Amino acid sequence: MGRSVIVHENFLRRVTAGDLPPGAAPSGPLPPDLALSIYRSACLSRALDREARAMQAAGTGFYTIGSSGHEGMAAVAAALRVDDMAFLHYRDAGFQIQRAKQLPDAYPPGRMMRDMLMSFACSTEDPISGGRHKVLGSRALFIPPQTSTIASHLPKAVGAAWSIGAAKRHRPEHAVLKDDGLIFCSFGDASANHSTAQGAFNTAAWTAYQSLPLPLLFCCEDNGIGISTRTPKGWIAATFRQRPGLKYFACDGLDMFDTYRTAQAAAEYVRTRRKPAFLHIGTVRLYGHAGADMPTTYLPKAEVEADEANDPLLHSVRLLLESGAASPGELLDIYKSTAEEVAAMAQQASTRPRLVSAQEVMRPILPPARVCRAGNGPSPAAREAAFGTDLKAMEEPQILSRLIGWALTDLMLEHGETVLMGEDIGRKGGVYGVTQKLQPRFGPDRVIDTLLDEQSILGLAIGMGQNGFVPVPEIQFLAYLHNAEDQIRGEAATLPFFSSGQFSNPMVLRIAGLGYQKGFGGHFHNDNSFAVLRDIPGVILAVPSDGADAVRMLRECHRLAREEQRVVVFLEPIALYPMRDLHQAKDGRWLRPYPAPGERIALGEIGQAGEGRDLAIVTFGNGRYLSEQARPALEALGIGVRIIDLRWIAPLPAEALIRAVRECGHVLVVDETRRTGGLAEALMALLAEAGMPSIARLTAEDSFIPTGPAYAATLPSRDGIIAAARRLLGR
Repeated sequence: MGRSVIVHENFLRRVTAGDLPPGAAPSGPLPPDLALSIYRSACLSRALDREARAMQAAGTGFYTIGSSGHEGMAAVAAALRVDDMAFLHYRDAGFQIQRAKQLPDAYPPGRMMRDMLMSFACSTEDPISGGRHKVLGSRALFIPPQTSTIASHLPKAVGAAWSIGAAKRHRPEHAVLKDDGLIFCSFGDASANHSTAQGAFNTAAWTAYQSLPLPLLFCCEDNGIGISTRTPKGWIAATFRQRPGLKYFACDGLDMFDTYRTAQAAAEYVRTRRKPAFLHIGTVRLYGHAGADMPTTYLPKAEVEADEANDPLLHSVRLLLESGAASPGELLDIYKSTAEEVAAMAQQASTRPRLVSAQEVMRPILPPARVCRAGNGPSPAAREAAFGTDLKAMEEPQILSRLIGWALTDLMLEHGETVLMGEDIGRKGGVYGVTQKLQPRFGPDRVIDTLLDEQSILGLAIGMGQNGFVPVPEIQFLAYLHNAEDQIRGEAATLPFFSSGQFSNPMVLRIAGLGYQKGFGGHFHNDNSFAVLRDIPGVILAVPSDGADAVRMLRECHRLAREEQRVVVFLEPIALYPMRDLHQAKDGRWLRPYPAPGERIALGEIGQAGEGRDLAIVTFGNGRYLSEQARPALEALGIGVRIIDLRWIAPLPAEALIRAVRECGHVLVVDETRRTGGLAEALMALLAEAGMPSIARLTAEDSFIPTGPAYAATLPSRDGIIAAARRLLGR
């Protein structure tokens, strides 16, 4: 007999016999009718868990990680407002069921039951994910979907909480959170040990320590085990009871009266003090981790049975009886009738349509566009006040880094919802001075100096994006992204997919990267691999090569985030930041004038220099600079050259590229990323599939980059391009 059947039969037998577990008497502000409502939600959550296993056995259901033992979360939902955005642990079905009762018009009786069964069945009629994954979530209930997250949702909860105070000062056009709201974020005791979670706790406490508003309620659901690994008894309390900056609250999750009272107190503290708190709820885990998990294979049977004897539904029955809210017969009838309704509706859910085609599956990878206020650009007066003497400097060509800073200034002047965040970007103006003057121009609440934690930087951006801001986070170096890449891969990019486009978190992520820095950095500051970004569905990757292109592309990236709600990565070649000269000292041929406000380079629009038909050099970033250096020598050999600057790396501008090289006899791909896993692999395949007869590639070696004089030894060079072109053309 499965453990779910054992727990079910134990419940029926013990309630009938009046054999209920001991515990504290009901006390506190929970009224009888609300207590009975919470019990109904718990019964529905329990029945859904059992039905999920039955559906899996029948081949009609596909998810069995349940909420049994965590039904006390329904009492937490009752203590919060429906507009308090909630980032939920995957065991929080009871929370969502109870919250839905606060919106009876949107969720009439039976609606939430049907929604969750459609999710189990992976039906296209599942209203949150459209059958793509079993997730908790609802736009109306302010619950963005999470999958089976292991703490990766905590950093964005911090960001969303920060956005509430930021929105009071600079109200975004598409803000959704209330000024007096709070953010709720739940997770398991095992997840509390994850580095992502620890970073979020630290960031919240670091913020509170500085008396900055952060209305965030963390909720640790402590069932004492993570799949099969026990959490040491008392560990969570010992770790968080005295943690600076986090007010600690604790309750018995088996007691709905205690849970409701404590959750109310915690929420009141967060809402009025605008400070983060930690709610520690003791729970049990019933049935094991998921349907295929047999807890008796790794736990003593006596321990499993002890948890089952502490079934929170049995405690709820005792408390309701003692409070006079209902009779034993009424409570049994609620339990049985709920199970019968779930079973009947599950039969319907198993017949509903499911995703079939790749097109159906992929439809919400790209979020829907949203209507935005038309912008007329910053006024001349606003620009004069912001730029000051820089307006005069705009009359002369400038280096790449300075032009990017000016572009950010214009974007922030025109769009008040644009906020920058990152390590050292404010007072210092960035390691390379790109964001100099921006904090004095716009203040520390729009140019935010963050703590040193890439996960927290990206979490801040994701959370603010969900409240209508257009975040522009900065990761100081490309190699540092790997500390936090899951915030893009597992969180930001997947949100539209798992919510059928109902939620999004747009951003423009600026990263300084690639190689060719002379005498500085080594492989931590010269990282020539962006493969981790190229294969994330829906993410746009842009790489400019000169200052004018950078300005126009950055404006397009901002438009894509603001209007089309896209996640965009803007990768800036560090070595080209200060570049002035191209062929010889003081020729100034890599300086560029500042493009007039409004000028943009559209997504997928490539650049071309030259009209030669003998050789097309396809490249990007530093490769374009080197190719321009090589071009005069190639033309002196009688080779007609055109240089194609891809600009947009993901998605690749395939059609534009093929059109640009079709009439050329030979194509040389110059790729500063590595030979294995680099961009050239995709470009060579694309060109071969298009039938180009003569193609070759020049790439970086499969190596890290050293510090010192050999900084460019493993990378393409001007002379290397010339030699590769001559080999390709047989010269």
